[in-house]
Amino acid sequence: MIRIKKYVAAATVTAAVLAVPTGAYALTSGGTSSTPSASAPSAKSVGESAAFGASDASAASGAGVRPADQAPSIRVVAPGERVKAAPGVRLWLTEEGKYWSTPDMDEQFRSVTDGNLDLSTPGVSRQSESVGDRYFHSGVYYGSRAAARVEVTTRTGRTVRASMVELAGKPGWGAWYTTTELPPVAKVLGPEGAGTGRGTDSGAPVDFIRSVTLYDTAGRVLATLASPGN
Repeated sequence: MIRIKKYVAAATVTAAVLAVPTGAYALTSGGTSSTPSASAPSAKSVGESAAFGASDASAASGAGVRPADQAPSIRVVAPGERVKAAPGVRLWLTEEGKYWSTPDMDEQFRSVTDGNLDLSTPGVSRQSESVGDRYFHSGVYYGSRAAARVEVTTRTGRTVRASMVELAGKPGWGAWYTTTELPPVAKVLGPEGAGTGRGTDSGAPVDFIRSVTLYDTAGRVLATLASPGN
C-alpha cells in the first residue's frame, strides 16, 4: 500500500491566491465553497496509461449553451489506474477520490467522501500548479451523471477543453485535467505583487485562470467555478 505524503491546501473561492503555486477551489452551482479533506486513504496502482493533451474550445453559441458532444468524452478507468495527465504527471482515481503526483510533489489527494463536496448538486473544483514550463490544472466534477465537458478559460481569453476520467458505473463524479501556458508574472501580479488594476498595496494577486465550466451532454452549463476577482 502507498502512504499518502502530501495533501492539497484548502482555499475558499472568495480568497485570492498566487498564480503559480498550487491552489485549490471548489464551487457548486449554488455558489457554496468547500474544502479538501484533511486525511487521505491509500491507493494501489493497477496499471498506467497515457491520456494527456487538450484542445482549444470554440466560442459559446448562445448564452450558457455549448454544442453537444458527438461522441463520449469521458474515459472510464480502473481504480488505481495511472493516467499520464501531462509530462511527469500521473493522475488516478479510487472510490475515495482523485489522486495525482508531479515531479516536485509526492502523491496528493482530493476526497469525494469526506462531506466537503455536495455530490447531489452539480459542481466542479480546481487545483493548479506549475510543472516544468506548463501550468497543470485538475479537479473533480460531480453532482450529475450527464456531465460531458469541462472547459478552462484563462485571463488571456484562451479556452481549453480538459480531458475527463471516471470510474465505471457512472458514480456521479470524476476528474478532469489539462495544461495551459504559465502565467506571465508581471501581467498577473502587477507592480510589487499587487493584483492588476488593484493598486500596489492591495496584496490581492489576480488568478491566471478566469473560470472552469462544467457542461452536460446537451451543451448546457451545469456549474461554473469563477476565480476570485471576476
